[in-house]
Amino acid sequence: MALTYITNGNIVLPDSIVCGKALAFDSDSGKICGLVDSVPAGADTIDAEGCFVAPGLVDIHIHGYLGEDASDGSAEGIKKMAYGIAQNGVTAFLPTTMTVAKKQIEAALNAVRSLKEESKTWGGAEIIGVHAEGPFINPSKKGAQAEENILKPDADFILENADIIKYVTLAPEMDEGHCCIKKLASQSDVLISMGHTDAKFEEAVQAAKDGVSHATHLFNAMSALAHRNPGVVGAALTSDNVSVEVIADTFHINPGLYSMVAKLKGDKMVLITDCTRAGGMPDGEYELGGQPIFLKGIECRLADGTIAGSVLKLNDAVKNVINHTDLPVYEVFKMASLNPANAIHCSERIGSLEEGKDADIIITDKDINVKRTIKKGKTIYEA
Repeated sequence: MALTYITNGNIVLPDSIVCGKALAFDSDSGKICGLVDSVPAGADTIDAEGCFVAPGLVDIHIHGYLGEDASDGSAEGIKKMAYGIAQNGVTAFLPTTMTVAKKQIEAALNAVRSLKEESKTWGGAEIIGVHAEGPFINPSKKGAQAEENILKPDADFILENADIIKYVTLAPEMDEGHCCIKKLASQSDVLISMGHTDAKFEEAVQAAKDGVSHATHLFNAMSALAHRNPGVVGAALTSDNVSVEVIADTFHINPGLYSMVAKLKGDKMVLITDCTRAGGMPDGEYELGGQPIFLKGIECRLADGTIAGSVLKLNDAVKNVINHTDLPVYEVFKMASLNPANAIHCSERIGSLEEGKDADIIITDKDINVKRTIKKGKTIYEA
């Protein structure tokens, strides 16, 4: 064993923040060994200097970064994304495709497939699988997705690629009798999410009973919450088995709602970026799903003004929720680590600083600026 101890940190656990102890991990096995009261003389140490020592972040909805996009089907591009987001504290992610031509989706799946094993040991965030956002969506709620590429829900396509697709976004009302949802739920552990949907409240509630257990970017591109027509938003907030995504960039959702969602959903609130290739890039014109998008500040839009993804960094999402709520810091970190890991069924290995889990660790200052990113016991980024 090659033990390393992180000292002088505020250690972020799922239910508390611990001070006065050290976090031990084995850089040989890449596993966390637990908290200790004292460090042996001469041991290998990392001084956290009073910063937060938190679990690596998990982004389950990210299209692109640094000029690259998962839907391009470029292995080099996806690798560049992985290395780039490691600087934002992300240690695991799902490259996210969108409603592009089916052949393009297949090419993207193959590109990710070719990288998955390598990503476990490279110097960037690990690829857990793919989030297929579409093409099984409702044209009326397509948002920035291209209508000509929308298809009817097809369980067989997802099942044929279930080795790499870990999460699919679809519109329940486009799935007659919820046949696709039921088939996926009974034959796979793919996370089935309702998004880009105009379903009525009753249909969305039924979808949650039939196998949907997640809602893609809550409030955005879905039927709204109204007192007589609670819509998909109402169904997502009131269905106990449904986790919900929040794009906490202060633009997609009024930050005054962060606390409300947290109170209603608890451990089922998940922070995501929905970041596009414009993330980490200067203001200007970029491309998303074959359409031009325009970045100005924190806003990404199509030419007609339609919101088109974000340029959010996941550590900034954590910071924004901390700054706009009275929620405990550990609870907010959990929204970007353990909660998404639970949603995609890999929390036995990642998502928290618990003994036996992967040593995916970040050190951040009080403003959640990332000082160091450690993946499986190896430092992959240091500011």
